[in-house]
Amino acid sequence: MKRLTIALPSAGAEDLEISAEGIEIIKVDSIFSGAAIRALLETWKTDYLLLILPGGAVELGARALERFLQVAEDSGAGWLYSDFRQRNGDEVSDHPLIDYQLGSIRDNFDFGSVVLLSRKAIDASLHHHGEIPESLSWGGLYDLRLKLSIDAGILRIPEPLYTRTIVDARASGEKLFDYVDPRKRDYQIEMEQLATAHLQRLGAWLEPDFDAVPESSEQFPVKASVIIPVRNRVKTIADAVRSALAQRTDFDFNVIVVDNHSTDGTTDTLRELAAENPKLIHLTPTRTDLGIGGCWNEAVYSERCGRFAVQLDSDDIYSGEQTLARVVAEFEAARSEGKSYAMVIGSYTIVDFDLNELPPGLIDHREWTRENGRNNALRINGLGAPRAFDVTVLRQIGLPNTSYGEDYAVVLRLSRKFEVGRIYDSLYYARRWSGNSDSALPLPTANRYDVYKDRLRTLEILARQQFNAEKER
Repeated sequence: MKRLTIALPSAGAEDLEISAEGIEIIKVDSIFSGAAIRALLETWKTDYLLLILPGGAVELGARALERFLQVAEDSGAGWLYSDFRQRNGDEVSDHPLIDYQLGSIRDNFDFGSVVLLSRKAIDASLHHHGEIPESLSWGGLYDLRLKLSIDAGILRIPEPLYTRTIVDARASGEKLFDYVDPRKRDYQIEMEQLATAHLQRLGAWLEPDFDAVPESSEQFPVKASVIIPVRNRVKTIADAVRSALAQRTDFDFNVIVVDNHSTDGTTDTLRELAAENPKLIHLTPTRTDLGIGGCWNEAVYSERCGRFAVQLDSDDIYSGEQTLARVVAEFEAARSEGKSYAMVIGSYTIVDFDLNELPPGLIDHREWTRENGRNNALRINGLGAPRAFDVTVLRQIGLPNTSYGEDYAVVLRLSRKFEVGRIYDSLYYARRWSGNSDSALPLPTANRYDVYKDRLRTLEILARQQFNAEKER
């Protein structure tokens, strides 16, 4: 048996030079459908397969093949990938990737452009977990990866073993909403089915069986609070606050702005607004080490907080004067129907600074279902806005003191036991502008964010495994 096969995409890999002897090279038209993966596995007869993914020209580095094979032999991993160098015009820069972990189950995990697969590991994995369904249109490689990750492991080599010419040059903020593009709805459904099957194999899938939200014995000064953490947003904070104060309700509410020691004039703006309207509560934490989650905790545990806490980012505004009333009505309607929500999440529209709609427009997360939403939440990176909480439940867990992923963490934690309500109408304008923190992230920051969300998923999978094990006792 030959030791190595290299699979190249039929288009776009003509520049790849392979000088080593004894290597079989095959061309493939597709590697993503179930039929394509099954055909590839039938064609591949060697110990290892080096898979060149489509999307960019690849130049292997010195002794790259030897290094891949050496690490594969030493580790026994079933799927290996490496860092690389990225060429953009005349400029070449290092492009480190991140380590794979238990919670790295999202289908958009970045493996770069070169992956080494072990025949022995794949045969064992498919024997244990079933063959790749031929009916899959997009998820063949994803299904293979998930199955391999359980037994053989997925390993990153933290060395730049090749150079890739850049193809998708969009900034990180422009790629942010690819996964919720409504044109990819069928794709999302297929990926959800594969992720669900994976969670079932792991013992981390949750049945649609929810705990009731306990009746509160706490006294609240108002029914609802709009919570706005802010630091140095003098250009947008007044719009956000006025949007919150303009809400029309038949119940009392307030707006709690947690000013995280702003230095750009935000504080003065808030003082002026608070002097005009007693519904605005301007809080400044005594601590100076708080992230967005920590600021949320300042508001949630404050005696000024209402029974329901509704999110509004300091960059954004509500889409109308009925947003707050609509969200609170959703909590109360659930009670009248014999259900109870620990959290309600709305839908939002992407706009520019002047409120002109930007693609993909409405982000409604219709992939969420009552039966499987909290499981599919482990596959995707976001869940919508505005996010609203029953404060009685939220005070039991709080938010992590971070400035990224704190909202995602609390949704995962709450949805483990409680039901989450959804509103699919647009209630919120998410403004994209050059000052947004996610408008164009440097690679180290984007990697750090991805590692953190994968870690949140890892922790939640472990918790759900324990949760299911305890239910069976």
